[in-house]
Amino acid sequence: MKMKSLHTILAALAVAATAHAQVGAPYIHDPSTIAECEGKYYTFGTGGGGLISEDGWTWHGGAERPGGGAAPDVLKIGDRYLVIYGATGGGLGGGHNGRILTMWNKTLDPKSPDFKYSTPIEVCYSDGMEDQDAIDPGMLLDPTTGRLWVSYGTYFGTIRLIELDPATGERVKGNKELDIAIDCEATDLIYRDGWYYLLGTHGTCCDGVNSTYNIVAGRSRSVTGPYVDNVGRDMFHGGGKMVIAAGDRVCGPGHFGRTIIDEGVEIMSCHYEADFDQGGRSVLGIRPLLWRNGWPVAGDRFKEGTYEIESERRGYSLELAVDFVRMQHERQGWWNADNQKPVEPIANQRLEEVNASWPEGNIDVRIGDYMFRPHQRWMVAPVKEAGGYLGGPYYKITIAGTDRALAATGQLELTTVPSFTGADEQLWRIEQLVDGTFRIMPKVIPGQEGLNTKYVLYSAGDSTPTLDVYDFNSDNSKWNFRTH
Repeated sequence: MKMKSLHTILAALAVAATAHAQVGAPYIHDPSTIAECEGKYYTFGTGGGGLISEDGWTWHGGAERPGGGAAPDVLKIGDRYLVIYGATGGGLGGGHNGRILTMWNKTLDPKSPDFKYSTPIEVCYSDGMEDQDAIDPGMLLDPTTGRLWVSYGTYFGTIRLIELDPATGERVKGNKELDIAIDCEATDLIYRDGWYYLLGTHGTCCDGVNSTYNIVAGRSRSVTGPYVDNVGRDMFHGGGKMVIAAGDRVCGPGHFGRTIIDEGVEIMSCHYEADFDQGGRSVLGIRPLLWRNGWPVAGDRFKEGTYEIESERRGYSLELAVDFVRMQHERQGWWNADNQKPVEPIANQRLEEVNASWPEGNIDVRIGDYMFRPHQRWMVAPVKEAGGYLGGPYYKITIAGTDRALAATGQLELTTVPSFTGADEQLWRIEQLVDGTFRIMPKVIPGQEGLNTKYVLYSAGDSTPTLDVYDFNSDNSKWNFRTH
């Protein structure tokens, strides 16, 4: 009986540990930046195939990319998709004589009648003798100039930069490659707030749970560099500030990709060389992308737990609109304290001490001073059968110890219903913003068609929660999850 109980506990812990990883069959190596096409998400990997997701959370095989080779990237330019990949190199077949090619497609959906790749065009190569390896390309369409740049290379020599024509995918005539970094591979370029960032994968790969891959960054005011880290080290001399390393039972993150979902809402994609909870397989990883002091850093995957939901506006807590129940305790003030009396801890107020007075039907919510009381403690847990969005599952938010669930109303207000039923208005999208706070969105607004991508939990006043249009520039839209 004891062994059975222990087994049950361990199984439950295993489920909790894996509940927040990408689900389905997210097995891939060297994934491209995630691309959206006709309402679905795609990423391509080494070997020619790739993954598809209908919602950004559950992934399966089926993406198609001819040419084989390694480490592709994909970028939508206008109404077409440009795919770039390394045909050889990287020590594949024993050498470093690599070729990088580009090709176009109108769609990424292999079932579409418009699905047809153009003939691949070579844009650069390495001869296997020089200190360079033409593989692992990453693309940036400069939002300030419209110019298209590619970084590529591995530990076998330098990371190089070339320019392509965004209209044709061909190498710009007369363009000469430029060496911009060493001691990394699988690079990517991004632009933000006047800075160009070079993201490089450092460490060792392809050794499963022993892989030491991690992602580092440098930045420059010019796309051509020099790319310098947070302590002034040039990436051409081995510098780089850490963006993501091993943790949370995954190791070897590599092949950075950035996706902007909304203003202030960004995710980074990568692969983990080994996911300990998925048998050590190489899997797709999606994490919130945060920005701290001008530097990119991976946020943590949101975990199931009991939280105070705290408004960034004032620091007050989301709570049930019920009477505050005082705790009965002999007050120890400076005027009557008996310092010789043994100290006895005071137990937290218990749910069963207060919930008998709560109404049985729907109960409104408000915002108030946090006192770690039962009406302020929320259990947040993923709902497995509800699907998800890019980077996360839908969650239920209930008062801890009960089934009373937070829900959206058709009047753009909030309520709690006596029991969680799985209705769409009781499901919540929780996304960490680039400043580390969170936005909390109902899956649907009752009476409105389609998924809600507009309204969020909003602090209309210090004590008044509601639903309103998301605004990253307002603390009214932002919340924190605290554990106490």
